[in-house]
Amino acid sequence: MTTAPASLSKPSPLALGLTLGAAIAGAALVWLALPNGTEAQALPQMAESSLMLPNGDRIFVQASEVTLTEWDACHEAGGCSLKLSAPDPSNDTTYPATGINWIDANEYVRWINGMTGHSFRLPTSEEWGLMAHSVMPETPDPIFTDPALAWASAYSVKPEIDRKLRVSGSYSTTELGISDLDGNVWEWTADCYSGSLTGNQSEICAAYWVAGEHKAVIPFLVRDPARGGCAVGAPPAHLGMRLVSDRPVG
Repeated sequence: MTTAPASLSKPSPLALGLTLGAAIAGAALVWLALPNGTEAQALPQMAESSLMLPNGDRIFVQASEVTLTEWDACHEAGGCSLKLSAPDPSNDTTYPATGINWIDANEYVRWINGMTGHSFRLPTSEEWGLMAHSVMPETPDPIFTDPALAWASAYSVKPEIDRKLRVSGSYSTTELGISDLDGNVWEWTADCYSGSLTGNQSEICAAYWVAGEHKAVIPFLVRDPARGGCAVGAPPAHLGMRLVSDRPVG
């Protein structure tokens, strides 16, 4: 695997999306009617239980990946510049939002935070691994033990990935109530490939870790990993996102 070329141009802060003020201005356009008839700002559905980290802290994880329905709300309100469409427009069942790059994902984060007044973020790759541990397949024994041939082993043991996008909830659900971590949508994390930078320093990071059946490194502008980007093993099938929070939601 090769790292992203150092010559990649740095993303302009303006290119990262609308300002927080604009996001707040569009927030009033989207509301969620609660069962008791009251109105409240729309919040994502979170997992039933929080995830405890090794240091004793807890994070609160979105139950499913951000869906097309949720993404459309952001786009219609002017918070997300990218327009997405369902694989099957005649099917009104919710699909995960895919075909998004790192900049797109952070447009959504800024919009949902401005709309709800909450503090959502992308998970770190370590946090993602912890939440997905119980549903990830066991790592097979490598065909090649020579470190110099590790790349060949990774490519040899991976089965062909089913690229067909499925509706949310089609894969496993963890004991905490987090679904689809073992699906064919890889999720953006906040971790820069350099290993020392995180999302709040995006202007100097050319590629980020995405998490799924295996970790991969994807340049921040890539939306379709089959057409560009560097991955460990087989390329990710789809790129999506999931929110986490450091405090309870709702």
